[in-house]
Amino acid sequence: MNMQHSMTHDEITRARLEALRCEHRDLDQAIAALQDQQLTSSLALQRLKKQKLALKDRIARLEDELTPDIIA
Repeated sequence: MNMQHSMTHDEITRARLEALRCEHRDLDQAIAALQDQQLTSSLALQRLKKQKLALKDRIARLEDELTPDIIA
């Protein structure tokens, strides 16, 4: 018997969301570590912060996708 489990769209979205949150936390730690160093390149720091903001936007879009629209 061939029993394959195919993930639903919501399950895939939740998995992507968790991966993005993990990546966001990692970037946060990297930014904090760079800020603690004396010889930090401001350009590198700006790039990481921009990348973190882009991840935050992607996370927000996925969260919106998972949240049903409720009309009051």
